[in-house]
Amino acid sequence: MNHILIVDDEAEIRGSLEEILREEGYSVASAATAAEGITLIQDAPYDVVLLDIWLPDRDGLDVLGDVHALAAEWRPEVVIISGHGTIETAVKATKLGAYDFLEKPLSLDRTLIVVKNAVEARRLRRDNQEFKKQFSAQSILTGESVPAKALRQQIRLMAPTNGRVLIYGESGTGKELIARAIHAESLRRDSVFVELNCAAIPEAHIEAELFGVRHGAYPAAVSPGGPPEKRGTLERADGGTLFLDEVGDMSLKTQAKVLAALDEQLFTPVGGTQPIRVDVRVIAATNKNLEEEILKGNFREDLFYRLNVVPFSVPPLRERKQDIPPLTREFLNEFGRQYGRPRMEVSEEALEVLGQHNWPGNVRELRNLVERVLILNPRALRIERKHLPPLTQRASARNADDFSTLQQARDAYERDYILKKVDEVKGNISRAAELLGLERSHLYRKMKALGIAVRE
Repeated sequence: MNHILIVDDEAEIRGSLEEILREEGYSVASAATAAEGITLIQDAPYDVVLLDIWLPDRDGLDVLGDVHALAAEWRPEVVIISGHGTIETAVKATKLGAYDFLEKPLSLDRTLIVVKNAVEARRLRRDNQEFKKQFSAQSILTGESVPAKALRQQIRLMAPTNGRVLIYGESGTGKELIARAIHAESLRRDSVFVELNCAAIPEAHIEAELFGVRHGAYPAAVSPGGPPEKRGTLERADGGTLFLDEVGDMSLKTQAKVLAALDEQLFTPVGGTQPIRVDVRVIAATNKNLEEEILKGNFREDLFYRLNVVPFSVPPLRERKQDIPPLTREFLNEFGRQYGRPRMEVSEEALEVLGQHNWPGNVRELRNLVERVLILNPRALRIERKHLPPLTQRASARNADDFSTLQQARDAYERDYILKKVDEVKGNISRAAELLGLERSHLYRKMKALGIAVRE
């Protein structure tokens, strides 16, 4: 079912749109103010938002900018509606990312056509994003090293089953991409792949993310136009695959509820009374040693055995350096297509330098480096040693001979440690600051001082 949100301060318009859209089979929620609308958009994924320009608390075009800034997989299509429409306003809305523009009084026939087309546009956009992710999932398996061949063989064996998989590996080794590759070759390949990063979500919100929210759970978030129901990842993954990334970061309380849900394939949303039954294959991943976490009392032994039906270890890049040349070429081809660049080569000298690096960020670090080199050298047709950043031109082993001063050694350690934590939470700086015990602003300053790229 497709989900539509109406943000308009006129109760009559909200009511008529809700009625006709529900008759067409859509799930509909509504809000009377920009603040209520933003709350709903942040709490649940919508396919289309019908957004009025004139709202009592904020300009609708400002709200459009906020919506367009959301992550691509979460971002709905936005249709602007206005009783004071002008060509200038319509053009501005389109530039800000609006799918279409409707003038009041609304033609219900045109509104239904626009909503239908917007829903289809979002489906195509998500399919394209999924295709790109599946493409990346296959690139992680590039290589002829023994570990790469073992990865491909293990995926072929386990993918067609419904067995739960627990993937072990350091940050950046491609655990999510391996999970996607398993899903792509499974019997559920035509259904959804839903991801939940347990490390990137605050403890107070993880149950809502997993199990969803029903009307009345959080009274402050209730919309006058309808209940702000939120489907959890378990419900959205019904019939498909649920990927629990960094599962070792779940609290014991949440682990107990996940265990019950896995046993029965049954759960009750937060604030709900009716249990929901699902058919979900679970793939989990962690960069921790869960057996050690069990001994420390941080992870439930019974949940470990439920998840660890098929253990899967992803080797770090330093243990498959034979694969660095083909991976580098694969990433060059990928980003070359993405940025419309001609086919690029890489010199043997540059590959030799890449092979000397220890790759603490693993395949993700290599992929990011290739993209950065390609962007910073728009005229180059061949990647040479001179194009590589200083990080890769040092000997890889971190030992006392690598540094001339104590401060250099301290900075190198801090840099690697911060990068590791940021990688663990997929770039969520607020969450990384929590893990490091720092204020967010302090972490930003520290990263800039250490020469770590910061996305504002």
